[in-house]
Amino acid sequence: MSTALISPLYGLYKEAWQLQASDVSVIYVVYMAGALFGLLFLGQLSDRIGFQKVMQLSLSLILVGTLLSMLAWNTTSLNAARLIVGVASSLMTTGASIGLRLLLSRHHTRKASMITTVLIALGFGVGPLVGGVIGQWVTRPLVMAYAPTIVLGSLGIYALRRIAIPDDAKVITDSSQPRAGDWKQWLPKLTWPQSSDSVAFLLTVISSFLAFGVFGLYASMAPLFLEKMIDWQGPFISGAAIAVILLMSAGVQLLFVHLPTRWSGFVGLTAFALCSALLLVNLQLGSVLLLALGILATAIGHGMSLLAGMNMVNRIAEPHNHSGLFATYLVVGYFGSMIPILGVGWIADYWGMQMAVSLFCYGVITVGMISAFCFFRHPRMHGE
Repeated sequence: MSTALISPLYGLYKEAWQLQASDVSVIYVVYMAGALFGLLFLGQLSDRIGFQKVMQLSLSLILVGTLLSMLAWNTTSLNAARLIVGVASSLMTTGASIGLRLLLSRHHTRKASMITTVLIALGFGVGPLVGGVIGQWVTRPLVMAYAPTIVLGSLGIYALRRIAIPDDAKVITDSSQPRAGDWKQWLPKLTWPQSSDSVAFLLTVISSFLAFGVFGLYASMAPLFLEKMIDWQGPFISGAAIAVILLMSAGVQLLFVHLPTRWSGFVGLTAFALCSALLLVNLQLGSVLLLALGILATAIGHGMSLLAGMNMVNRIAEPHNHSGLFATYLVVGYFGSMIPILGVGWIADYWGMQMAVSLFCYGVITVGMISAFCFFRHPRMHGE
């Protein structure tokens, strides 16, 4: 919740601090850079000290980052806060996912991944709603919006200190792993599959790149371009749009979990092209109906692409490279949230938001349609 809560507040920050579009994009990208750093260099921390301590550390960092966000006086201080929250989010995702898997593996193995996916989507979806409501109707929104995170984070730290983890659910570091003094254990472990699966994996990471990138546009730029499209303005509108995308994405994944991978990938990539086309048209028309259809297409694309991507990573991976391929898949997705959004912000400063979003949409339409056709036709996507 803490990671996405700020999204509908970007417009308020822009007005209060007289920011340019590139400043807003940098704030978003700094958070993603922190999350990427945590994934690359701290992903193995749960194996070293246990998931409970990692979750405690994560919540402590979230509180520090949130308090700094409340006190932020300029973009530098806010960027420092977002960097801390980004690192904390990666720690929490890995630590809590490992913890759920260990605690549920004895009786509910198949539920662990489902609970993880639903809770992450729920948190990301609730964050923009909470931020949007507070930003729209509560006084001093750039301070009060962070109060729920402070309260829940403090309760989480207290609960983790009170709960005793069963011995059989604790992580025991294998003796064959590098010792604590070996700095090489912290280096990123990114891998690429064998040459026969190279094209299939390339199409898989492209779906990740587009999923993170298209959602990143809404998460970082929604308050800025929505005000140019429709008369409805304010943090609540942009927060609701972001929340709907994430919550519907989770629902799409649950509903179509058994859909053949080639179809989920094809539909997801095509949906990104469709939502971009609708966004292009709506920049001229400002239609609420087209906005709703575009958000629906974005949610379908996000859910289907992530579903197909995870299935393909599991299909291509072998026991010796599964974690490395999964890390590569996520890293490419994180770069999808960073590089295009920086480009959109920079172009918007010089040529306007409409030009920036239009170029982004043309790029997504081109890459999405070509990738959708190749994804559906590739023989590796046909095996179930």
